[in-house]
Amino acid sequence: MLEPMDKLDTVVVGAGVVGLAVARALAQAGLSVWLLERAEAFGTGVSARSSEVIHGGLYYPTGSRKALWCVAGRRALVAYAQARAVPHRRTGKLIVATAEDQLPGLQALLAKAQANGVEDMAWLDAAQARAMEPALHCVGALWSPHTGIVDSHALMLSLLGDAERAGAMLVCHTGVLAIRRHTEGWMLQLHDGTTVLAERVVNAAGLGAVALAQRSDGIDPALLPRAHFAKGSYFTLAGKAPFARLIYPAPMPGLAGLGVHLTLDMGGQARFGPDVQWLPSPAAGEDLATDDPALWAVDPARAALFEAEVRRYWPGLPAGSLQPGYVGVRPKISGPGEAAADFCVLGPAEHGAPGLVHLLGMESPGLTSCLAVGEAVAQALA
Repeated sequence: MLEPMDKLDTVVVGAGVVGLAVARALAQAGLSVWLLERAEAFGTGVSARSSEVIHGGLYYPTGSRKALWCVAGRRALVAYAQARAVPHRRTGKLIVATAEDQLPGLQALLAKAQANGVEDMAWLDAAQARAMEPALHCVGALWSPHTGIVDSHALMLSLLGDAERAGAMLVCHTGVLAIRRHTEGWMLQLHDGTTVLAERVVNAAGLGAVALAQRSDGIDPALLPRAHFAKGSYFTLAGKAPFARLIYPAPMPGLAGLGVHLTLDMGGQARFGPDVQWLPSPAAGEDLATDDPALWAVDPARAALFEAEVRRYWPGLPAGSLQPGYVGVRPKISGPGEAAADFCVLGPAEHGAPGLVHLLGMESPGLTSCLAVGEAVAQALA
């Protein structure tokens, strides 16, 4: 256990999939790593409430961190899952236009995917898409064969095992309130009132990352983005889905997400979501009230909205077959009506303070990108 004013080598704050991948990379680079998590176990926050999709990398602006790390991370993640026997499957994904006016958007998405280095993308007409998925309605589609799914908990358990074998230590029930400058590095003020010293600190606190950065020294507040939070509900399908592949609607301009899409879990059950419900942004330095039970509740009344969206591409959806599933919250750094922000990485190269890295806005495709993020942080702290 940590004792007051313990002196540590490297601390990673937050044991979601990104924090675990960072801790693994740093420990394997020879650093002594402590992974501090305020919850009772690793991977119970953002990482536990996703679609578990291995993204191809086609949606993100060319040259952005999301584009670069998603493409590189996807390749690394698939190789890692194969080597470690982490359950995963390359399902492929169809991105479908259900109206003629959506086809130009699909063409633009295809061009972006190719510019991002996404392999083997293909344009399909309606007949070709229906030949793959007979229950599908569309006027055209993109085929992304390298998209897939992964058991996110098994992945995180494997990452933690790697980190611990390299000497890292996970400490739960240990939240970090603030990060302060100290003559010997960084002083972390913990929620229980104690403090520890560390030479290097990585803030991978997910939903609390921006607030922790705002409560920390070593960075110009003007560099910090504002935290925004988007609640996303998922509904599951009662019964067997007639789809073997993931189905995504064509991107809609101004939509803060990828639309209500159909994904599959490792057991083959279909789930739909997430939608986007913007939450009030807390004041600077304040955390989102994640202990509010209402935050994590799916409103059954939203099933009618989901049904309408799903029937655009699956007209045969049986009435009343959508059941409330679960809720995730995205740690966004762009708000309603704004263009989606890139991953924000503020390290020594950005703020000039040695040994400190903030990872902000680590929403999707953070799961796919996690191994690439870990390597980038290890290089930033080398």
